[in-house]
Parts: sequence; C-alpha cells; structure tokens
Amino acid sequence: MSADLVVIGGGIAGASIAYELAASRSVLLLETEATLAVHATARSAATYIPGHGTAPVRALIAASGPRFAALAAELDAPPLLSPRPVLWAAFDEAGERSLSRLLAERAGEPDAPAPISVAEALRRCPVLRPDALRGAGLTAAGADVDAMALHQAYIRGLRRRGGAVRAGTPVTGLAPTSSGWRVRLGALAELEVADVVDAAGAWADAVAALAGVAPIGLTPLRRTIAVARVPDPARLRVDGGAPLPMVCEADERFYFKADGEQLLVSPGDETPSEPVDARPDELDVATALERAEAATGLGLRSIRTSWAGLRSFVADRSPVVGARPEHPGFHFFAGQGGSGIESSPALAALGAAVITGGPVPADVPVDPAVLAPARFK
Repeated sequence: MSADLVVIGGGIAGASIAYELAASRSVLLLETEATLAVHATARSAATYIPGHGTAPVRALIAASGPRFAALAAELDAPPLLSPRPVLWAAFDEAGERSLSRLLAERAGEPDAPAPISVAEALRRCPVLRPDALRGAGLTAAGADVDAMALHQAYIRGLRRRGGAVRAGTPVTGLAPTSSGWRVRLGALAELEVADVVDAAGAWADAVAALAGVAPIGLTPLRRTIAVARVPDPARLRVDGGAPLPMVCEADERFYFKADGEQLLVSPGDETPSEPVDARPDELDVATALERAEAATGLGLRSIRTSWAGLRSFVADRSPVVGARPEHPGFHFFAGQGGSGIESSPALAALGAAVITGGPVPADVPVDPAVLAPARFK
C-alpha cells in the first residue's frame, strides 16, 4: 500500500472526495468495516431536496443537481436522480408557523419550496386526510437519489484514476512527520503520506483525536426509518402510476414516501448518540407509524422492517472542509448531516479544491472559509 494521500472513511463522503482528489493525487481509501458504506450511506432515505438546510448546504445541493447527470455519464452509472416532488405539509399551528417561515425564508431562491393550496396538495397526494391538512408547500424539483449506484460509481471512478481501496483496514494511529503524516494500520503496518483526509462520518472527531487534532464538535444524531405495510397499495400511486410525492411535516416531526407497495416512514428523530452501529428504538418506530397514520388514514398497522443511521452535525449544521492552520495536511471532510448524499457532487469538488489548493469550481458558489474548521474556536 502506497499513496501520497489517505482518505479515511468508505461512505459517500470518503468515496466522493477520494474520487475527486484522484484526478491529481495518488489516493488510498481506507475503511474500518469489512465492506464499504455500511452505516449512514446505506441507511439514508436518499432524497434530493433543493432549498433545504443551511445557506451553504442549499447552495451545494443546487450545484449538485446538474453534476449528478454529468457523473452518471462519466462513470457509466444509471440515472442517479428520479423525479419525486417533496410536499411540505402543516397539520397544526406549530406546523403552520414552520411552513410560513420556510416559505418566507426561501422565497426567491432557485427551486425553493412554493406555497400551494390545500386542494392542490390533496390532488397531488390524495392519501392525506382533508380534515387534517392545514397548509402546504411544494419543492417541485425534488428527486430520489440512487445512493448505492452513486457510491459504486465513485469507487469505480476512483479505481479508474489509479486510486486504491482497502476495506477491513482500521487506522490505529496518526502522527505528524517532517513531510506529512505517518498512518498506522492495525497493529503492524505503517505508511507515510503527505496528506490525510478525515471523512469518517460519525467517527471524524475520533479520527482527529488519534492525530492529536482538536475536535470540531461533531454530534451524531440517530435517525429512524421503518417500512410499513399498506393494506391497499394502489393508493400509493397517482396520475396513471406515478408515485406519491414525498411528504415532510413542515416542522420536520415526521416524513413518509412510497416505496413500491409499502411506505417508508420516519419520525424525524434526532437523538444524540455516540458513534456506533445505530439500531432503531421501538418507541421511535411506533411514533413514525402513528404520525403517518394520523396524516393519511392508510390503515398502517404493522412494520416490515426498520433501521437507524447516524446523521452527524456540528453546531452550525454546515459541513466542515479543510485543515486547521496548526495541523497542516490533516483535512476534515465531515459534518454533512442529512445532506451528504444530495450535496456530494458539489461538496466533493469544493473539498478537492480546498485540499489541493486549486480554484473552487465556478458552478459551486460557496466560500470555502464558511466551511473551514477555523470557524470553531
């Protein structure tokens, strides 16, 4: 194993930044688990939602839209986005306030959610209960993301560019040298590289600790998803077979979307967690089912399966990209929260520019200083 740059973490963050860096650097991607993308990447609802998140995240999502198509063509992947509008729904006074704030704050932005009437919302999503819905907005440019096809395409592209991938290879030590970093792998192996990229998701602060680098204050938050049986699956399609829009409660207390003949539901939970292999909580699963049933009356009574993943945020809920001045060559690429997949094409391009010292692509209108770890004192 040899390279001049190591990326730690085999999820979408590590795969995307490794691919972009491999255009100009010799890259080795390392993953502790025996297979890649077994945590947050494989457990995401994987939806592309323009106009969602903090201002930098919204800009990254918008810039990623055209890049998904370019990546699919470049990396011989199937279409990575499948159109599915996102309906923002209010069912009580708190939801109405949140919906009003969301629509006002995003007004004028490209692909921002737009207000629609309750009647239009019910036409687009007839499973919603008319006596429960009190207001709605629509993100027409929403889409499902084929997360695993995207991840596999990045890995395929990384290898084409001469990069290497090593799964089942935990990093057990990191130490600065006169020319870069010494990386210890397991109990015996070591290699020296010029740069280290910490793309370890919920474990990013733990990796930083190995290097003696101050943490960025990353908080992993557990998110639960369940798949519910639907007694009448025909109700999950409209307009001659098109799937229902994804429905997000305006205060983000739950969401659901059709998945074939069943319904994917989440209570929108954000439970602080240690960086672990997350497991769903039975109460969160029951809450998701209860809230979706109250909004739809679909007759949801049982769950086929459920899972949980960790969405990792720093205090301002924007990604962290780059090195601290006192630790040159150790670069964070972390804190993507719930937008790591939908923003990955643009964020990886920006991250590669920051790490290599190149110009940020013109189609990614985000100031790198806004994402730099130096913003944390």
